[in-house]
Amino acid sequence: MPTLKFPWIPGLTPCHGEEAVHSINRGAGTKVVPSRQALTFSPRMRWGHHLSRASWGSRLGRIPRLPDDHSPFLIHRRWLSRRERPLGPLRASERLHGSSAESAPHSAPQARRHAQLFQSSSAADAIRQHRQNLVEWFSRLPREERQFGPTFALDTAHVDPVIRESTPDELFRPSSALALDHQSPTAGLPPLALSELFNPDASGRRVQTVVLYGTVGMGKSTLVRKMVLDWCYGQLPAFELLIPFSCEDLSSLGPAPASLCQLVAQRYTPLKEVLPLMSTAGSRVLFVLHGLERLNLDFRLAGTGLCSDPKEPGAPAAIIVNLLRKYMLPEASILVTTRPSAISRIPSKYVGRYGEICGFSDTNLQKLYFQLRLNQPDCRHSAGILATPAQRDHLVQMLSRNLEGHHQIATACFLPSYCWLVCATLHFLHAPTPAGQTLTSIYTSFLRLNFSGEMLDSTDASNLSLMAYAARTMGKLAYEGVSSRKTYFSEEDVRGCLEAGVKTEEEFQLLHVFRRDALRFFLAPCVEPGHLGTFVFTVPAMQEYLAALYIVLGLRKTTLQRVGKEVAELVGRVGEDVSLVLGIVAKLLPLRILPLLFNLLKVVPRVFGRMVGKSREAVAQAMVLEMFREEDYYNDDVLDQMSASILGVEGPRRHPDEPPEDEVFELFPMFMAGLLSAHNRAVLAQLGCPIKNLDALENAQAIKKKLGKLGRQVLPPSELLDHLFFHYEFQNQRFSAEVLSSLRQLNLAGVRMTPRKCTVVAAVLGSGKHALDEVNLASCQLDPAGLRTLMPVFLRARKLGLQLNSLGPEACRDLRDLLLHDQCQITTLRLSNNPLTAAGAALLLEGLAGNTSLTHLSLLHTGLGDEGLELLAAQLDRNHQLQELNVAYNGAGDKAALALAKAAREHPSLELLHLYFNELSSEGRQVLRDLGGTAEGGARVVASLTEGTAVSEYWSMILSEVQRNLNSWDWTRVRRHLELLLRDLEDNRGATLNPWRKAQLLRVEGEVKALLEQLGSPGS
Repeated sequence: MPTLKFPWIPGLTPCHGEEAVHSINRGAGTKVVPSRQALTFSPRMRWGHHLSRASWGSRLGRIPRLPDDHSPFLIHRRWLSRRERPLGPLRASERLHGSSAESAPHSAPQARRHAQLFQSSSAADAIRQHRQNLVEWFSRLPREERQFGPTFALDTAHVDPVIRESTPDELFRPSSALALDHQSPTAGLPPLALSELFNPDASGRRVQTVVLYGTVGMGKSTLVRKMVLDWCYGQLPAFELLIPFSCEDLSSLGPAPASLCQLVAQRYTPLKEVLPLMSTAGSRVLFVLHGLERLNLDFRLAGTGLCSDPKEPGAPAAIIVNLLRKYMLPEASILVTTRPSAISRIPSKYVGRYGEICGFSDTNLQKLYFQLRLNQPDCRHSAGILATPAQRDHLVQMLSRNLEGHHQIATACFLPSYCWLVCATLHFLHAPTPAGQTLTSIYTSFLRLNFSGEMLDSTDASNLSLMAYAARTMGKLAYEGVSSRKTYFSEEDVRGCLEAGVKTEEEFQLLHVFRRDALRFFLAPCVEPGHLGTFVFTVPAMQEYLAALYIVLGLRKTTLQRVGKEVAELVGRVGEDVSLVLGIVAKLLPLRILPLLFNLLKVVPRVFGRMVGKSREAVAQAMVLEMFREEDYYNDDVLDQMSASILGVEGPRRHPDEPPEDEVFELFPMFMAGLLSAHNRAVLAQLGCPIKNLDALENAQAIKKKLGKLGRQVLPPSELLDHLFFHYEFQNQRFSAEVLSSLRQLNLAGVRMTPRKCTVVAAVLGSGKHALDEVNLASCQLDPAGLRTLMPVFLRARKLGLQLNSLGPEACRDLRDLLLHDQCQITTLRLSNNPLTAAGAALLLEGLAGNTSLTHLSLLHTGLGDEGLELLAAQLDRNHQLQELNVAYNGAGDKAALALAKAAREHPSLELLHLYFNELSSEGRQVLRDLGGTAEGGARVVASLTEGTAVSEYWSMILSEVQRNLNSWDWTRVRRHLELLLRDLEDNRGATLNPWRKAQLLRVEGEVKALLEQLGSPGS
């Protein structure tokens, strides 16, 4: 059959927006309406374009004028910092709200009294109760929003997307005549504010029916919710009664007859009192019909008869048709929201105005959204990077700079729902989140918010889930991109994946609907230089997520697998009957070939099962190889890569003429693991993408088999963290325990340990039972909160390295608790190059007094001073297991050093004390050398490179320590100490006549001089 060619459906343009709150019952967006002076809008939805202002009506109040000229973003920033209100009266809870007045969120809103209608006290009480019920219903937060904190409220962080007025000519123009990239809006039609939707049209005629349309996730539900709450708070005075209907709810009723009055009374019981007045209310009654694509409407008289009586029972679809015909309640106002593919279900003669929901058309809208979200009260008081105002401002500033300089992320953020995804990802990376939340669960929840309950086409008998169709088509494109290591796709690439397997008229219609309603959600035109004319996934991680989903759903099948499955199913259906017949014939006739055929029938399904198993092993092999690619060994870990893709990379950017770097798809295996977790499988089942338990088990076994072979190799720190993050996404402790049972050394040196990374490591390794020989967290920017999070891992460690982490005295409280824990098995603790000071040493001594496992303690360069060494000298005898103590380079003088040396000599178990690079005089060093040789036994004291006239056996260790720490030590002090040591070496070389000793001293002198040359001149 020849390949079908389809006209390219437009919609892949940066001018389309996206919603962050997605249905009447499951909104996930946020709510603040920009004021006239603060934010500007344009009918031309192009990023980087200066936008004209939209009229919001005189009733919204005025903004206090600032004495200096600030940008709109800074104006809103000042409101937030001063807690001022830009609009209207205040609510009791001090919330920034859009065109709604402010009132107490936990009390019933005060409805305005109108003399024209509902004058009786019973009717007024019914309306008041109706408003209160609507506020209660529309203010409910989904679980995805509760991750931002218990006091998070949508009213404090909502930014309205732009509504652009459209014309019927523009909407119903043949699709082949529309441009692929940017659609030019109709001239002379400005953007619409919510309060202007029912204003008279250009010819002065009254508008009674408004249709708002937008692709999946564009903001339809957000605006419905906003309009309902605006009315509840008395900000839509033109309407005395607002009745919202969910078309999903109405479609569930089927053809069961019910009158309009019954439909209203069943859903809004308080309105029973005012139903008789609906017919006389005229345009002051507003019906909101949300999600019209869920209803199959037939406007033919032969299909839907005329009915004008609101009390006459009929099918819900028939009642809606007569409402839209203006045959029932002809004066009532109606607001309809729908997806683009369903616009034509309402004849244009019944529509007074069309409005396209276009998303965030300017980066100022995006910045405002991010600032409101990231400055929520719960973010302010949480631990982590969002803890202080300076840190929060730095995060917002980095994001703002990236929006201005990185055009592709700005293009993605034209869609408000992707702004939500960016905020949720940043919150996951930098702030405490609910236990068990993973990056995969954020993306799965994001798709649930946008696609839950969404059918591709309600008129199609298959009732195919929109998400299932997207997984099949967009997942195929994503996986082919991952396989060929590319992120840019030509139009032919996209067509090939969309049109693959389309053979019937019904399949063509489904493809047409998907292109109009959902394609822009997943793909965006590339705006990067050198790649214009190509397409990319809206955010890079979405490509890897969809590729992983394509695999775990079993949608990737070779031709042999497809044919083999059909043959196996056919043989399975007829196998029993044929086997029975062959068994009878074999008894009657002596045919030796029949038993052979009988056994072959049984073998076919087994062969197919093995073939499928081999395919799973091949996928697991590819996934594991992607995790452990040597080319990626020195990349940042995936969490830092995610953060950099959102916040940008500080420093010089790569020149456009430089050759591009190889694409990295390290999130692909992480998402595969996450999608196999029970929680994500349950959510995907709600989206029409079920993953069978048996398939998940077999995939997990194949991954474990391959991971067990390749996972034993020693990995660089960033790759090791990626490995642990894979297990964190999988959320299967038994699986992780078996795979990681061979891990004995946890080396994460140099990895920036954010609160999220500490949580990942603790969640994966904290519950293990086998001991870790060494945990190296040197130079990881750890803080006390991170130490507390990692405590379960520390309890499994025998050697613990925490050097170069800027840990202060407050961290010593947690280290003291660690040493005093009854399960502590640490034998070596390295705390060098941390500003512990004497106060920290006092806390550590409390831990040493009760600890029975520690034998080696390094306090090198920890700022102890004389006070710290004197504390150690006074309380060292409280510990009886310590064998080695390093307090070198602590600025201590002769008196404190000598006191500690004497205490060390008397200690029952201490064997070695390091005192070099302290502020010791020549006489002090000589006294310490003499002390080491006056008595047998006791600890050896290392204060210099020499012992008498010979070279100290620890000279190599001392110089290696200096070399290792040069980058973090004060070069001037180090140079001074090395010069003193060099002088000692020269004096001892002159004092000895032993040629062997002279040679040794000369060798060490050469090493010291090489270090001095490396440090340069004193003034360098």
